[in-house]
Amino acid sequence: MFGLEPHVLLLLAACLLAACAFEFVNGFHDTANAVATVIYTNTLRPWVAVVWSAFWNFIGVFSGGIGVAMGIVYLLPVESLVDQNVYHGIAMVGALIVAAIIWNIGTWYYGIPSSSSHALIGSILGVGIAFSLLPGGQGAAVNWGKAGESGLALLLSPILGFTFTILAMFLLKRFFPSKALFKEPHKRKPPPLFIRLTLITTCTLVSFFHGSNDGQKGVGLIMLILIGIVPIHFALDTNKNPLDLRDALGRVEYVINRLNPSVLSTKDQEMLAAVRLQTADLDRVFAGKTKVDQLPKQARFEIRRDILLLANRGKKLLGSDQVPLSTADRATYTKAIEEMKTFTDYAPWQVLLMVSLSLACGTTIGWQRIVKTIGERIGKEHLTYAQGASSELVAAAMIGLSTQSGLPTSTTHVLTSSIAGSMVASRGVKNINPSMVRSIALAWVLTLPVTMVLSGLLFLLFRSFTG
Repeated sequence: MFGLEPHVLLLLAACLLAACAFEFVNGFHDTANAVATVIYTNTLRPWVAVVWSAFWNFIGVFSGGIGVAMGIVYLLPVESLVDQNVYHGIAMVGALIVAAIIWNIGTWYYGIPSSSSHALIGSILGVGIAFSLLPGGQGAAVNWGKAGESGLALLLSPILGFTFTILAMFLLKRFFPSKALFKEPHKRKPPPLFIRLTLITTCTLVSFFHGSNDGQKGVGLIMLILIGIVPIHFALDTNKNPLDLRDALGRVEYVINRLNPSVLSTKDQEMLAAVRLQTADLDRVFAGKTKVDQLPKQARFEIRRDILLLANRGKKLLGSDQVPLSTADRATYTKAIEEMKTFTDYAPWQVLLMVSLSLACGTTIGWQRIVKTIGERIGKEHLTYAQGASSELVAAAMIGLSTQSGLPTSTTHVLTSSIAGSMVASRGVKNINPSMVRSIALAWVLTLPVTMVLSGLLFLLFRSFTG
């Protein structure tokens, strides 16, 4: 299978199993974010709420697109994985998965809501940095531009969640002055029908968007494994004919050939030369080919590499104000690159199924520890119906917008910050439980550095076994 030796195939299977385990842990670690309010308010029985959440997590993975998944893949330049032998690639992906799982299980065990997104991104950055520090590491092995985008999204989302929930609580008090909405839930009785339907709706939305965002991270993780270990088979979408790239390539070449290097700055001249180098390499790969089976298997990875380098270098070239190109030419180039990237930015349906099942199965267990934290320990008062509904509505909106933007966000941090905002909106800052908030904030601050160090050390350890 895949032309791999049996023991390498076994290691690949172990990496894929570990990736599914990460999504399983993600499921039971983050389930409380969606079901806490409906369980705590007696809107739904626990087993009904958890199964309902699992179902919408499953749907979310399949309908969320792959923007976030590709953001995870591109945190590590593919050359960092593929230019090594296969065992070094296995060491890298194994280290980042194990580090993320260790942190997730540890914080779940102590009932502290923490971010699976932070854990995964920190682990990826850790192995990338560790690789770049090795002799022959070939420089930076982290896409810091993409890492910066992801970091900004993870930083801003809880701040916005906190702020918007205070605003949502204000609007609820202004336009829905019903006292029942702001009461502490009865220990046994379900809430009034309108409130119950509202809470079920917000639970559904958080579950769906959690699947569409966090599930994509699992998809990206598995694609990182497949591209890193068996690039010949997964470098390009197998459902597309690589020869169809020639039309878009021709448009790219038309645009760059309109540029006169003599009128460009030295920096722009170097970037133009780099772009032309990639187009020339693609022309070489396609030369004389009339059928897809005439392409060597190794050429698929070469095509992927050239497309990604062409996209990155072309973006820098066109981003320069000194490059004399018309708006129409810039649009032509951008559209052609977008068409070419449809061959590289993909995920087989089997990968989506693996992740969605892992996430859904994980969702059905482990929710008890963190539900109590969200319902009782973030604030000094028990969660009310209004607080639960407004927090989840804001969280769902924030996660959905992040998914549409192709950026990762932390469901845990968005919801816990939203809960904190709802508590502040009720009785001011004094209504926040300082010890619990400190624990959550500490986990937030420590997740990235701890997982980076842990994954980096694990990578060096695993790599030492492969020579």
